[in-house]
Amino acid sequence: MLQTNGRIVYDADMELFRDQVRKFYDKALIPHLDRWEEEGVIDRAFWLACGEAGILCPQVPAEYGGLGLDYRYNAIIGEELTYAGSSAGITLQSDIVVDYIINYGSEEQKKKWLPGMVSGEVITAIAMTEPGAGSDLQGVRTTAKRDGNHYVISGSKTYITNGQNADLIIVVAKTDPDKGAKGTSLILVEAERAGFKRGRNLDKIGQNSADTSELFFEDVRVPITNCLGEENKGFIYLMSQLPQERLQIALAAQAGAQRAFDEAVKFTKDRKAFKQTIFDFQNTRFTLGALKAKLQAGWAHVDWCLARHLKGELTAAEASAAKLFHTELQWEVCDAALQLHGGAGYMNEYPIARLWRDARVQRIYGGTSEIMKEVVARTL
Repeated sequence: MLQTNGRIVYDADMELFRDQVRKFYDKALIPHLDRWEEEGVIDRAFWLACGEAGILCPQVPAEYGGLGLDYRYNAIIGEELTYAGSSAGITLQSDIVVDYIINYGSEEQKKKWLPGMVSGEVITAIAMTEPGAGSDLQGVRTTAKRDGNHYVISGSKTYITNGQNADLIIVVAKTDPDKGAKGTSLILVEAERAGFKRGRNLDKIGQNSADTSELFFEDVRVPITNCLGEENKGFIYLMSQLPQERLQIALAAQAGAQRAFDEAVKFTKDRKAFKQTIFDFQNTRFTLGALKAKLQAGWAHVDWCLARHLKGELTAAEASAAKLFHTELQWEVCDAALQLHGGAGYMNEYPIARLWRDARVQRIYGGTSEIMKEVVARTL
């Protein structure tokens, strides 16, 4: 169980909510993890169960079917999800996609989509990355050309989380290619639109239960009213939402690091070699002691970031630094924890194997560690 004693960012009501989330995951998530890993996709029934349990998009205002809660509830859901060893795409919907609609959507768009996102009846994705454009979103080549009162969208996207299940996709496209980043818009595309096609459910080295897809847009026609916010303001919207996205990744990374550490402590205290437990060797205790110190500092830092975000004060550079620090820490802890498992750590029957595999991409998506360093360095 993820220990939260001493974390002053949460109050008693939130800890009760955390307990409810844990119980829900114990029943609806953990028994299915292995099957979802094999199948490469999570059942839609789980999304509906999440909606019924009130753990999808908790920040959505009550008038659109939500609970109107602050981001700390999202953080609890995400921390417990990662600690449980899952890469389910519910946090993409709750922490990233939904806020684009809340913040930039028209009243009609909010009424149409938010209730279903809260209930789990609508699964969403955001299509940024392309075969030739990753961290550099200015390099997007997908276009949305006006044709009367419609856009005609052409292009392809890849590495899209929830791509196989998504009913609604926010597509990052150029509405005025001559303006570069200033000609980027966010367009809502329903999955049933003619010309929209799903490609492969991509074969990854980790996070196997999180469906990750290629998406193709072959002259997909959508009404102009599907533009999210103002035309050509998409890049500004993306930059405005990045702090929360990167904070979400940092929170997940910290929780994942803690789970890996806890698995290492449990394993080394149980496994014996040379007539003593692995834990009794000085090397083991020193390794775990050093990691414990880093985790302690990590929790203090991530809570500081969360507190600043709640006040609207977390900067893009601070969020980037948080993503950099916590994802690198996650990898360090997961790799050390696997090493302490010895040969058992390389066996998929042990949780550490999945935790290690799933951790690797954290340093890549949401902006690579190298890009995070660049963002931070620009403020010096």
